Amino acid sequence: MQAEAIMTKPVITTHANATIAEAVELMLSNKVSCLPVTDSDGALVGIVSKSDFLRREELGTRRVRPRWLEFDLGPGTTANDYVRSNGRIIHEVMTAHVISAPPGASVAHIVNLMMQHRINNVPIVDRERVVGIITRTDLLPVLIRAMPKAGTTPPDDDLIRRAILAELQGQSWSGGDVIDVRVSDGVVELTGEIVDERQRKAAIVAAENIAGFGQVKDGLFFRIDPFSVMKVS
Repeated sequence: MQAEAIMTKPVITTHANATIAEAVELMLSNKVSCLPVTDSDGALVGIVSKSDFLRREELGTRRVRPRWLEFDLGPGTTANDYVRSNGRIIHEVMTAHVISAPPGASVAHIVNLMMQHRINNVPIVDRERVVGIITRTDLLPVLIRAMPKAGTTPPDDDLIRRAILAELQGQSWSGGDVIDVRVSDGVVELTGEIVDERQRKAAIVAAENIAGFGQVKDGLFFRIDPFSVMKVS
């Protein structure tokens, strides 16, 4: 699935020369958490979000650093802190380096950008123009549509067992064939040995995704790995 299929459009934007008060009012009236910033030609030049307005002189929340740290950081950093806390125009406080993506970007690419850069919003840009935006909230309907629906469980025990085994054997954490699966009347029992308790939860999740919630019995045996004990001691 590509970004253009799930992005929100049209996009509420603000101008680089707009005031902070105007941008905040725009956010509140449209119930959005960020605003892409455009120049006079409509090209994307930055982005502002609610977090950009947290360290403000008006709120009494400006960043205060210890003197010794200010000395180490130099005047540039403290000057930037001052601008962020006291600037009145959007171009003074916006994030100029915008993480964006083209309309044809995959959902996986969008999520990787969000996780790698710790951001909540990715503007979708085509020839320097903002054509959409994807927020973390926009990904939730995609998740719901992709999740298995009730009633899609394989019709018999053997198919359920084979499907679960195939899923387990395709995962590096499962240990290959150390986990066995038994199925009776649609109820799954996981047996075998694991060496890490996190494998238990992962195996149960794998089985539940195929057999259904409440249809999996945990019969896995936790075996302490002697080599890990030796490393600890």
